[in-house]
Amino acid sequence: DGGAQSVLETLEIPYTHSGIAASRMAMNKDFAKQILALHGITVPIGGTAPRAAIARGGLIPTPYVVKPNGSGSSASVYIIDLETADNLKAIERDDGLGDEPIIEQFIPGRELTVSVIGGHGVCVTEIQPTEGWYDFEAKYADGGSKHVVPADIPDCVAALAIEWAELAHRALGCRGVTRADFRYDDTDMVDEPLKKDSIVNKIVMLEINTQPGMTPTSLVPEQCAEKGMNFGALCRWMVEDATWPREASKDGQNPLQDRE
Repeated sequence: DGGAQSVLETLEIPYTHSGIAASRMAMNKDFAKQILALHGITVPIGGTAPRAAIARGGLIPTPYVVKPNGSGSSASVYIIDLETADNLKAIERDDGLGDEPIIEQFIPGRELTVSVIGGHGVCVTEIQPTEGWYDFEAKYADGGSKHVVPADIPDCVAALAIEWAELAHRALGCRGVTRADFRYDDTDMVDEPLKKDSIVNKIVMLEINTQPGMTPTSLVPEQCAEKGMNFGALCRWMVEDATWPREASKDGQNPLQDRE
């Protein structure tokens, strides 16, 4: 959220990923959504509200999602519909949500993600949870999910997801590596629409992550490997990209160019 970056800036130590302001804005998910919407990116309808008010129910129509405004890894995330209304009691007790969580419409569809490295989109991965939705267990447990890279989706959908991931990266002033997460509703989808407008509402950006996972099997290394940059090369690029002061620097040439 910018705290570690502030220490590094004060000590004049070069570091990777985004600077103070971008890290702080992206970690405030509700604020980041407002910025993204101003740039024409479709985001879920909703906002923050006191946890006690959310626990009483009735703020927005079901189904909807309740999640912390400033954490990740799908911890303390609740999907509320008519069959899971009992979860409202758990929301009231869950301090992991913070005092004012996000409450927003539930977006149906397929789970997509796009990595951006040096300001350039890599490709689109579809994440297929083994069961249920892409929660903490699906992200970190062995066999919790399957990654399809590149995603088996129409070219126009992939192009828009990459375009929006790059735009979000720039809009928040991010640096280095980020990852944008989407939901894609392919119900009644036209494979080759004549106008981009016809797919805009089929794709919704959920959030942007300024510190995405970096194990060899995480999504960013997996996408970079698909484009010819192995894990060692990715780590080397990130270290060589480290700068101080971070905010004053800019992303440059596509590091994946000519690697395929």
